[in-house]
Amino acid sequence: MRRRTTLALAGALALVWGAGAAVAQEVTLRVHHFLSPRGSVPLNFIEPWAQKVMDESGGRIKVEIYPAMQLGGAPPTLYDQVKDGVVDIVWTLTSYTPGRFPETEALELPFMTPVSAEAASRAAWTFVQENAAQRFSDVHLIAVHMHGPGVIHKKGGPITSMDDFKGLKLRGPSRLSSKLLEALGATPVSMPVPAFPEALSKGVVDGGVIPFEVVPALKVEELVDSHTRIGGDTALYNVTFVFAMNKARYEGLPADLRAVIDANSGIETSAWAGRAMDSGDLVGIGVIEKRGNIIATTDEALTAQLAEASRGIADAWVAEVTAAGLDGAALLAAARATMAAARAAQ
Repeated sequence: MRRRTTLALAGALALVWGAGAAVAQEVTLRVHHFLSPRGSVPLNFIEPWAQKVMDESGGRIKVEIYPAMQLGGAPPTLYDQVKDGVVDIVWTLTSYTPGRFPETEALELPFMTPVSAEAASRAAWTFVQENAAQRFSDVHLIAVHMHGPGVIHKKGGPITSMDDFKGLKLRGPSRLSSKLLEALGATPVSMPVPAFPEALSKGVVDGGVIPFEVVPALKVEELVDSHTRIGGDTALYNVTFVFAMNKARYEGLPADLRAVIDANSGIETSAWAGRAMDSGDLVGIGVIEKRGNIIATTDEALTAQLAEASRGIADAWVAEVTAAGLDGAALLAAARATMAAARAAQ
């Protein structure tokens, strides 16, 4: 009897200890991205997001952040790194792998998005959930967001007429932004944003398009003389960012820790990333003004000329993706409707 009692007690203690071990379980998530930690998104979104997740998990989740491709590879490999489980979470651009995410290109067409990155990001999350969720089914999406208005940064004076684009070699971040630059009369040079400063310093390009927020992290203000923003309430161009987690890693978490990730995912998290871009734009403008560079805004007439010159890009895109088996017209209409609603809600 005493032996059976002892065994029962030992079994009960084992269950208690096992439960305690489960509660004390620690999970380490490695986040990999391509930008300097000084960038507005790492500083104002990724780092505070990581801290929030760690706090809300009671310390059971630890998040390690590796900026500037510290874990190896190039920016275009980030999506595959998270898909394949090389890292747990990445922040990257869909446009770094042209043709892989055709639906999100609808968001990146010229004069599509509002100038508020927060508003555009809310719309981007909604658009992806309704039109491209299957495309991202091999990862777990935490956020989808966009940046504020794209700006033309260049050596020499600002853009004041269409003629100013002639002969310029300008860096573009995506397939569609390169088509836009070509339509405006420039020679596009596609490259990930970390390569932009060196290309400027070596004269590979005369300038390029990036939002204000990334200027300080890359020290672009030291390499150019002028910064031309586009007048009006829509952005010249935009790109789609994703903050994504390895699917098996997410699904393998205990239910309560998955709930922590879920509470820090979705439309509000996407909006948070957009706000980081908006606040970063103000910081970037301040840095440029302090240096004394020229900040110009296109007038109404030039803005209309830019829009007119880029008009055929959307038609060509619809034809291209339709030929590939998608409903290009429906995707374009959905993008326009979603972004129009975002502008109206600002």
